[in-house]
Amino acid sequence: MRMGNIVSAVNDIVWNPALVGLLILAGLYLSFRTRFVQVRKFSTMLRSLLSKGGSDKGISSFEAFCIALSGRVGTGNIVGVATAIAFGGPGAVFWMWVVAFFGASTAFVESTLAQIYKFPHHSGYRGGPFSFIEKGLGLRWLGVVFAIVTVIGTGVFLPTVQANGVSTAIQNSFPVEPLVSGIALALVLGLVIIGGVKRIAKVATIVTPFMAAGYILISLVVVAFHYQDVPAVLGAIFRGAFGMDAACGGIIGSTIAMGVKRGIFSNEAGQGTGAIVSASADVPHPAQQGLAQAFSVYVDTLLVCTATALMILTSGTYNIFGPGGEVLYSGAPELANNYVNYTQSAVDSVFAGFGRQFVSVAMVFFAFSTIMAYYFYAESSIIYLLHGKAEKIAIRVLQALMLAAVIFGAVREADVVWQLGDIGVGLMAWITVISILILCPKALSALKEYEKK
Repeated sequence: MRMGNIVSAVNDIVWNPALVGLLILAGLYLSFRTRFVQVRKFSTMLRSLLSKGGSDKGISSFEAFCIALSGRVGTGNIVGVATAIAFGGPGAVFWMWVVAFFGASTAFVESTLAQIYKFPHHSGYRGGPFSFIEKGLGLRWLGVVFAIVTVIGTGVFLPTVQANGVSTAIQNSFPVEPLVSGIALALVLGLVIIGGVKRIAKVATIVTPFMAAGYILISLVVVAFHYQDVPAVLGAIFRGAFGMDAACGGIIGSTIAMGVKRGIFSNEAGQGTGAIVSASADVPHPAQQGLAQAFSVYVDTLLVCTATALMILTSGTYNIFGPGGEVLYSGAPELANNYVNYTQSAVDSVFAGFGRQFVSVAMVFFAFSTIMAYYFYAESSIIYLLHGKAEKIAIRVLQALMLAAVIFGAVREADVVWQLGDIGVGLMAWITVISILILCPKALSALKEYEKK
């Protein structure tokens, strides 16, 4: 059996309909239990984000926000959105919005729990799902399982996705071979991750806001040039979401599944990675960090992912494929699985000759910052698992494996790489969501206490 077939079979098992339903229902349940904290406390989210904090014991709330956002804003915002449209049609965008809205409450709960159950380390506070699973549920073995899955998922599988997006985008725009771009990305990444959490935080606070703002600004210009198509695109999104579109009515299952998968892959709500960063923040109250992380979900999906979707859909530079690979709609310059080309062509529709280069540069920044965050997640998991000399050796091995994964991902075919990433996300989501549903009363108590103060 080919590697691609094996990976696809495992991916189908992990991402079965039960997980999709669980993620949506968890977001609904936690939204009601928190009385829609993602709406009620929107202004408090911004104040929490900008409040002072940070010390030798941990990073500030804003630094944690930027690291988590750098993990969320990656190639999933460009290639992932294009992939969702290719296999789910415009309606997949609606389900990405749904996941983001309800996922904000999930992000609040998991990040608040991470703050409650964080533990000290010489490099600063650490923690995450593995910590609250052990201390809150009393299941050390499950915490270990989650940490191991996180090391493999964020240290090996997910970096391949980001690197593949970068190499594809660069090859579309410049005469650079994938292997060369992969090695270059690995070298720059190595300079940052060797410096530890403080260097990662400093780089994230500079790169992440700059790249997100620049990308959204360009997208607004592109959509403005196609303003007459915006009403029709919004209509297609809502019709497609419920299978009422004539061309995409037969793929409603893929529409929902792709929207949810790509939404979770992008905003990471319920995956547990945002909680790992939140545990490292030195803030006055656990709920404060939970609110800051809830806001990062909005920025990722409702702003950056929507920017990509509207650019592609208003420009018409996309294809839609049916279950058997048949073409339901053809608007992209080529029919191959070069999904980043959808976004590049959309920008080219306004900035002729500039779109490919701009998206390639954006992909480099997005992917670099995301892999940087992935390293933080994996390193924190190792710190939970090991101590002393074993910890130091494991971290060095992790650094070597991650850099090798970046180079490997740059030269592999996109479909296999994306499915490897999906497996890592799915396994982490299964464990995290079930755990936070059980422990959510702790987060609710923290929220009530914070509101009284």
